[in-house]
Amino acid sequence: MVIKVFLASSSGSTAIKKKQQDVVGFLEALKVDYTQLDIACSEDNRMWMRQNVPEEKKPTNGIPLPPQIFNEESYCGDYETFFDAKEDNAVYSFLGLPPPPGSKEAQQADMANIVENGTHTEEANAEENVDESTEVPEEERNGDAHGEEEQEQAADEVEGEGGEEEEVEEEADTAEGEATEGETAGDEAPAEEEEEEQEEEEEAVEETVEETDEVTEDTEAHAEEEEEQEEAAAE
Repeated sequence: MVIKVFLASSSGSTAIKKKQQDVVGFLEALKVDYTQLDIACSEDNRMWMRQNVPEEKKPTNGIPLPPQIFNEESYCGDYETFFDAKEDNAVYSFLGLPPPPGSKEAQQADMANIVENGTHTEEANAEENVDESTEVPEEERNGDAHGEEEQEQAADEVEGEGGEEEEVEEEADTAEGEATEGETAGDEAPAEEEEEEQEEEEEAVEETVEETDEVTEDTEAHAEEEEEQEEAAAE
């Protein structure tokens, strides 16, 4: 990249000459390569300079005065903007050149990068902190696992309770069966007793009948004896 400085070597204005000297002297002090283009001796240089200065940078009469500075085809500025850049230690930025290492402008650029990077770093750290703060706690992350374990335990307990209920039901059925058998046995016992009583009554009736028969026979025999005695007495 070549820095172009448009000058007027035969200018009758002392102010213009002084400004041109300030620009050239400062560029030489910075050891910046540049080319001087004299508009007083070359109509082409004068026309090119006037055509490539942006309209908003031209004075009221529309004719820019030297010195005018360009970086190749790109317009850098006039003396006033150059002077402001020199005061701000930003000449290289004004010229569109990278500042050499160790220069004030380079140090300022480094500081600006550090500040910018530090800001980005702080923002990144803040975002990381936010992400960390919004992370789901381990307990909650494990909540699903714990929930499943609790559900399994609850299911086991329910099954255990179901088994106990079944055992209770089986015991109840067993007790009912035993009670039924007891009742059946109880029913059978009175039936046997009734049969025995009936047999005893029948035997008693038979014995009574037999006794009655014996009494009748005795009575009949006694009556026959009385008749025989009466007949014998009558004879």
